Amino acid sequence: MDRVDAGRAAWARERPDLDARWIALLGRLNDAAEVIMRDHLDPLYARFKLQRGEFGVLAALRRSGAPFAMSPTALYEATMISSGAMTNRIDQLERAGFITRQPDPNDRRGKFVVLTPKGKAVIDEAITAQVEKERQLLASLSATEQKTLAFLLKKLVDGLPEPT
Repeated sequence: MDRVDAGRAAWARERPDLDARWIALLGRLNDAAEVIMRDHLDPLYARFKLQRGEFGVLAALRRSGAPFAMSPTALYEATMISSGAMTNRIDQLERAGFITRQPDPNDRRGKFVVLTPKGKAVIDEAITAQVEKERQLLASLSATEQKTLAFLLKKLVDGLPEPT
């Protein structure tokens, strides 16, 4: 019996009126996400001297295509983080030489965040390593199970109500 099963059993004993399967299901979903990030992906990013959020910014720039440039607002929307957190990440990535800020030719007040050759090299290497790590992490599931899981997780997220 693992931690989630033990918690479900304890709730069933203490509050038999509750349907604790929901707690167990979301507990497993949370555990899977936490273990994958904490134990597998965060250490992978650290090998490239990146934190999770910095990886996300570099990945967004890389997948935007040449010239690998985006406005801070577009980056904020692509990575779903706050504008303050984005400014901090951009500052750190600029200090590391992975990105530069360049003027927006269409708006004198605006800036573009641009991936440098050094940044492109590091994100290309890091994303290759991440894809291989993800393949390894999902190897216990068959191809059919992986497709089913992806479908169900998308359905879950798409069906979530607006926060209240």
